[in-house]
Amino acid sequence: MTTTRQRFGDAGEKAAEDWLARDGYRVVARKHRCPRGEVDLVVERGDLLVFVEVRTRATALFGGPEETVGAAKQRRIVRAARDFLARWRGPPRGARFDVVAVIDRPGAPQLTHIPNAFDASA
Repeated sequence: MTTTRQRFGDAGEKAAEDWLARDGYRVVARKHRCPRGEVDLVVERGDLLVFVEVRTRATALFGGPEETVGAAKQRRIVRAARDFLARWRGPPRGARFDVVAVIDRPGAPQLTHIPNAFDASA
């Protein structure tokens, strides 16, 4: 059973996925979960795997969505990325961590892509 909040987050992830695809990224995985964390999107472009955290908010009135990706969240994403890489059967790749901030707007959401938002030392 999905909640309104889950559907709202899923819509933000879909908007981010579409935006990244238009920018030349190819989706490798969606919602990679393991016991220690989750990565919303894993995308690739060239020889680079990008682990993307998508944060969606109805408004930026109380700060941007990207501000909610604190140190604890970064550690969970890094752990999930390590799990993904341990299972990866593709060629060796470089990796980075991006954040896509989505703000719901009438007509179309506003997206901000932040490449290299944090690193694996989080």
